[in-house]
Amino acid sequence: MPQGVAKANLPTKVCPVCERPFAWRKKWERDWDNVVYCSDRCRRESRKGSTPAS
Repeated sequence: MPQGVAKANLPTKVCPVCERPFAWRKKWERDWDNVVYCSDRCRRESRKGSTPAS
């Protein structure tokens, strides 16, 4: 018998940049509540858009 949780039953969130759903990953186990973006690329894109124009 396999242990753990089936992939279909993992929690998901929606990335505010690309608006795609992404699932929980073992890498994010301790920090899932603070995970906002699906990737480093989306994190960088969010910072680009929020810089004030001169």
